[in-house]
Amino acid sequence: MQVNMLKAKIHRATVTRVELDYEGSCAIDEALLEAAGILEYEQIHIYNINNGERFVTYAIRATRDSGVISVNGAAAHKASPGDLIIIAAYASLDEAALASYSPSLVYPDGDNRIVRTAGHIPAQAA
Repeated sequence: MQVNMLKAKIHRATVTRVELDYEGSCAIDEALLEAAGILEYEQIHIYNINNGERFVTYAIRATRDSGVISVNGAAAHKASPGDLIIIAAYASLDEAALASYSPSLVYPDGDNRIVRTAGHIPAQAA
């Protein structure tokens, strides 16, 4: 049996621009992609914290250390510069891989510079 698991997450990245007339996708600073383990052209899910929009596109590389998060094409209607978003990628794992599995979690600051990384989300208090 295969289980769909969170592979990677960039949590609370700031949209720096939107490009309606671009071919499509989301341009992400190469340093963030690398830290998260998200590949160029990999499918990603984007969750907009500001307006609740959720959409699927693919990642493309923006210049390393540029801080760029650009939502492009039709998805540009779903975000605005300054919006906070969660970028997530998922993977299908077999049950044997689950025992040693952990996602790559990346937490940027307001300028999309990496503040910290983690391999799990802390438990929340009841």
